[in-house]
Amino acid sequence: MKKLLIGAVLIAIAHANVASAARDGEAVFNQQCAPCHNGGNERAPRRDAFKAFEPELVLKALIDGPMAAQGRALNDAEMHAVAIFLTGKPFTAAGMPQDAYCADRTLSLDKAKSLSTWNGWGNDNANRRFQSAVMAGLKAADVPKLKLKWAFAVPGVIRVYGQPTIVGGIAFFGTASDKVYAIDAKTGCLHWEFGADSGVRTAITVAELGGKWMAFFGDLRGQIYAIDPANGKLIWKERVEDHPLAYITAAPNFYDSRLYVGVSSREETAITPDYACCTFRGSVVALDAATGKRIWKTFTIPDEPKPTVDDGTGRNKMIIGPAGGAVWGTPTVDPKARAIYVGTGNDYTGAEPKTTDALVAFDMDDGHVRWVHQMDRDDVEFSPCATPLEPQKCNHGPDYDFGSSPILSTLPDGKRILMAGQKSGVVHGVDPDHDGKTVWDMRIGKGGYEGGIEFGMATDGKLLYAPLSDFRFKIAMSGEAGARATIMGVPTTLDPTSGGGLFALDPATGKQVWHAPAADCHGAAGCSPAQTAAPTVIPGVVFSGSIDGHMRAYSTKDGHVLWDVDTKQTYQTVNGVTGNGGSIDGPGPVVVDGILYTNSGYGYVGEATGNVLLAFSVDGK
Repeated sequence: MKKLLIGAVLIAIAHANVASAARDGEAVFNQQCAPCHNGGNERAPRRDAFKAFEPELVLKALIDGPMAAQGRALNDAEMHAVAIFLTGKPFTAAGMPQDAYCADRTLSLDKAKSLSTWNGWGNDNANRRFQSAVMAGLKAADVPKLKLKWAFAVPGVIRVYGQPTIVGGIAFFGTASDKVYAIDAKTGCLHWEFGADSGVRTAITVAELGGKWMAFFGDLRGQIYAIDPANGKLIWKERVEDHPLAYITAAPNFYDSRLYVGVSSREETAITPDYACCTFRGSVVALDAATGKRIWKTFTIPDEPKPTVDDGTGRNKMIIGPAGGAVWGTPTVDPKARAIYVGTGNDYTGAEPKTTDALVAFDMDDGHVRWVHQMDRDDVEFSPCATPLEPQKCNHGPDYDFGSSPILSTLPDGKRILMAGQKSGVVHGVDPDHDGKTVWDMRIGKGGYEGGIEFGMATDGKLLYAPLSDFRFKIAMSGEAGARATIMGVPTTLDPTSGGGLFALDPATGKQVWHAPAADCHGAAGCSPAQTAAPTVIPGVVFSGSIDGHMRAYSTKDGHVLWDVDTKQTYQTVNGVTGNGGSIDGPGPVVVDGILYTNSGYGYVGEATGNVLLAFSVDGK
């Protein structure tokens, strides 16, 4: 009888959770989906038709199916909630098995300073994404011997985007399921998990303040967290932006007891015909790392948004601006000049601010803007369409954001250079000590939407390594494998001939030293050679992942491939959760103490889904 009662309680709790998710999903549906699925688009299935679907199918459509464009405006929790609401059914994904946890879950960072590390996004304040020979523990000659050591699967997700931080022998990383995990870097067993309020896309930054270790990260609700890395307990939480569509995509940068945070948003893609757009402005925020107290906050666009002109849809609705200028990448800290550098995103509504698609320098002490170098104007991404089938009513610029962090480096002659890759396909070198004056520009690709340099570059001080995206779709032939429907009614598939390649540039002049060509998809369905993920360099080797699911190691001498592994496969994982690899996008690999760590499975528009963190070592030992 007792077991029956317990079972009944568990069932009741499960139904309550489904009901709660359905309520949240209804709000998402009404805001994002109802204009089309309630009759606004004759080609869109009506709401009641979804009762015949499984929630996994709806989720798949939002990730890389016909609704992928709309799915990009939602985080994982929102997509799961709307799938439950529409189908009225729960997901069947299991949680973390008990066997996943370490036998001894006690954790101490007392020896962290004596162990090899990769900390935060760029591994230093300059965002160079370089790992020294001592910290890497991996020689170029041994790279061809790398084999899988272990795989860890995140339950209930179909994308992984939290780059791991390795400190004190522990790998810390965030997930789309709102969880932050701390796992043993050698074995992959789980020490603890922390539940954030939303997905955690940022890398984790770990720092010691007054003898106490703290771990910092942001979520997709515009909040910054500080937790105890020894046990995952919350120390403080601070919302740095009140805009409802703001989120944090890049790791905080820690320097001298402060955190420097960039703020971005999904407003440009999350609008409906009735949404009054746009009101978000990107910003950089300085916080006291010990308490979370705000020290200063500076918007990338100084003027507050206000109604400008009628949007032309006949709804008597005004376009609001200026807006945009999101900060997608981790701010770069310059202690010598006491400056903070960021790249900014595009304009949202055509008010033409001078600080979008720009490199911006902020004063470290009080946040005032020191200088701005705008690379492109008239780059507007705004969709005031009556329905998704009327793109002629939308103004669309080329989408030339700076989506990644600038890199600060010192040249052989002692001069300094600030290098930044843009989605235009152009890499820029500017002088940070002379108001961002252009030193050189080098075009390596065509650029555009999902084009150019997406998530970053790396430097070893000798060369700058820039992977090229230039991700493209092509119209699919009838019956072509990998074809997917679109809201325009024309099926498309990934273009296997567009994008990819790795470029090595001279930091002093921007001139190309060598170029490694894009990989060949060999006619595989749903394959793209685009290299959107950030690279990582160790002495003699630069690592770069690709949409095709491969992680490759290139010689820094001439770019020839030293090692190539296809991560797009099924894995037997150390934590007992079903694991699948997919496209590699977003965060780059990290190399610490002889082990290379990489995510596999990104699952945005057209990309292969997955849920694993992989560890490779020499001979898998």
